[in-house]
Amino acid sequence: MQDIELQTQSPGWRDYLELCKPNVVALMILTSLIGMLLASDQFVSLRVLILGNLGIALCAGSAAAVNHIVDRRIDNQMARTHNRPIATGRMAPRQAIWFAFITGLSGLLVLLLFINQITAWLTLASLIGYAFVYTMFLKRATPQNIVIGGLAGAAPPLLGWTAVTGEIHYNALLLVLIIYAWTPPHFWALAIHRKEEYATAEIPMLPVTHGEQYTKINIVLYTLLLIVITILPFLTGMFGWLYLTGALALGLGFLYWSLVMLWGADDDSGMKTFKYSITYLMALFCIMLLDHYLIEPTKFI
Repeated sequence: MQDIELQTQSPGWRDYLELCKPNVVALMILTSLIGMLLASDQFVSLRVLILGNLGIALCAGSAAAVNHIVDRRIDNQMARTHNRPIATGRMAPRQAIWFAFITGLSGLLVLLLFINQITAWLTLASLIGYAFVYTMFLKRATPQNIVIGGLAGAAPPLLGWTAVTGEIHYNALLLVLIIYAWTPPHFWALAIHRKEEYATAEIPMLPVTHGEQYTKINIVLYTLLLIVITILPFLTGMFGWLYLTGALALGLGFLYWSLVMLWGADDDSGMKTFKYSITYLMALFCIMLLDHYLIEPTKFI
């Protein structure tokens, strides 16, 4: 106990970094960065690229820290999260609360002072949506937690777009819609793999409340919906044939893994699908960027 208390008083920088969920934030910043670059055909200033993503990252790290604080009891019961700083006692909740407050306020001030108000307030809304609405309420209240709460995590490309233009555009909303549709099959694949842990922690994830088969069917349906949604930026003229080809190829790969989950006997298919979904999103947004600079799109609607 004494060792734990000593550790709690002086957490290391790695503990604070882990508190921010750096892998998750990195994926968010990738999409916000690409959102910035897609928002204009001109060169985006380094000030917006650096300070805009810094502010968004700080707010995202703050939301992640709140998640660590609220979920510390749950984290102790799950193999994936049992070694987190607060769960192990390396950091006291009060230290994490101060860290979350300072990073969130710093990120908001960076956006207000150096970017624009709309990006700052949208980022704050996303922080509140994830850290408080999803983490504190939806996660424990309904098996549709990911579906309802996924909007907060889908915002980064819109935040990047508004950081450059100062306005909300329907093309930016299409990018949000893609991530929003991607989130349920992405997270449900992990939830199937970790079903017993969620059940032990009494979190009503869909595989726990409705069973694995029902969840697998929903993953297939949402993947089909995702494929349809990824076609829309081509139809609006936002992207050209390079994007369409890449989106369909990646989407068919996602559908393949969702069907492997549904029909296969591979016990590890949930984790494989989860890992593919991360590669899918990163590759899709990189293809968007390539298409934006290389291909002249044709507007259909």
